[in-house]
Amino acid sequence: MSSKRDYYEVLGVERAAGEDEIKKAYRRLARRYHPDVNKGPDSEARFKEINEAYEVLSDSDKRAAYDRFGHAGVSGNGFSDFTGFGGFAGFGDIIEDLFAGFGMGTTRTARQGPRRGADLRYDLEITFEEAAFGCEKEIEVPRSETCGRCNGTGAEPGTSPTTCPQCKGTGEIRRVQHSILGSFVNVSTCPRCRGEGKIITTLCTECHGQKTVRRTRTIAVSIPKGVDDGSQLRLAGEGEAGSHGGPPGNLYVVISVKPHPFFVRRENDLFLEFPVNFAQAALGAEVTVPTLEGEEKLAVPAGTQTGKIFRLKGKGVPYLRHNGRGDLLVSMRVVTPSGLNDRQRELLRQLGETFGELTLPHSNSGSFERMIDALGDAFKS
Repeated sequence: MSSKRDYYEVLGVERAAGEDEIKKAYRRLARRYHPDVNKGPDSEARFKEINEAYEVLSDSDKRAAYDRFGHAGVSGNGFSDFTGFGGFAGFGDIIEDLFAGFGMGTTRTARQGPRRGADLRYDLEITFEEAAFGCEKEIEVPRSETCGRCNGTGAEPGTSPTTCPQCKGTGEIRRVQHSILGSFVNVSTCPRCRGEGKIITTLCTECHGQKTVRRTRTIAVSIPKGVDDGSQLRLAGEGEAGSHGGPPGNLYVVISVKPHPFFVRRENDLFLEFPVNFAQAALGAEVTVPTLEGEEKLAVPAGTQTGKIFRLKGKGVPYLRHNGRGDLLVSMRVVTPSGLNDRQRELLRQLGETFGELTLPHSNSGSFERMIDALGDAFKS
């Protein structure tokens, strides 16, 4: 196709659709357009398009990249070379379920083969300083693990699963139906062994034949310096246990950063609004401003106005993947005093008389826009 359709449009789901909704939509469309069922001229192309959309939207990483960058975010994933039916996790099961409804047989190889475990997500909240400088955390993650007593066989040690007497180890039951149109073979999953081809006569006393056990693991997580709110860390092999000897899934730790009472972060720069009284602003002063690592002296020149920005080099957030740090941008805010006593009011009155009356400049249009532009330029420079 010269231009690809939106994957959500292909499956007919909303962008906020959950995993179950996406899977149901895929099953329905795959059943309708599979070339072995639908003999239409465009069924093969449509089926390929459906598979491509499902492969992206059923994978959390690929879906996140697609939501952010569109088709460009998932280019190079081999979609143009998609020809088979085993290209991604869970696809074999879905095709097998679809074919069961049409009386078509499939081999048990995919069902009995190794299957990767499910991925897990853990939401971790850290402080502003921990995000800036990195930290070590321990998290407790409930997950399924391969049973250590039976090593995932489901059978009590010293015993072994036996061949299912009903399906003779094939994992499926075949029934021949005769009609005036001919004979048809109906293939279904063996109800006794549930497609495994083997049955467990003596269940493991720890997992009770389930092959996995539920445990809560304490996992050490190293948070690198410079992470931001929404950053995602991948811990390979720390997800759910695989089946039939398959590898475990991954654990994704999603970072949530608590807001800071003073600082606002913009990428690796920090912004701080600092109050000074009008005497300090008018006469100049040396003030002490907070930084992530303590206090820093800052010289405020005479005549400083509200919105004047001072840059403290290298006092921002460290870069995530290389050396160096952003800057701290301090914006001055001249504070008008309140609660003056009689002496202060009189002194201010006398001082005000020496200033004379202020007048507006010839043009004041766009002053706020210029202030915002200046602030933006300060962040970029």
